[in-house]
Amino acid sequence: MKLTPYREIIKMAKEKIDEAKAPLRSAQMKKKAESEMLEIETKILDQQATIQEESAKYPINFDILIDAIDELALLDRRKKQFQKIVDEMFP
Repeated sequence: MKLTPYREIIKMAKEKIDEAKAPLRSAQMKKKAESEMLEIETKILDQQATIQEESAKYPINFDILIDAIDELALLDRRKKQFQKIVDEMFP
């Protein structure tokens, strides 16, 4: 009987450890993704409030209003993209 080289034994052990950690790491990343989604949703609500506040002012600063609407559209797009990523990576 020939002994397995130590380097290969360590490598096999590391692979088994990584394999055992995979579900935990996946769950951890899914929770992180959900946290990111909540942050995006919070920013969307803040941006909607900003738009309402700016549109109620007199005189209306249209540059600020347009920038706020653009930012809201960007956040909406980012949320959709992020949701697509989460759905594909964490079925």
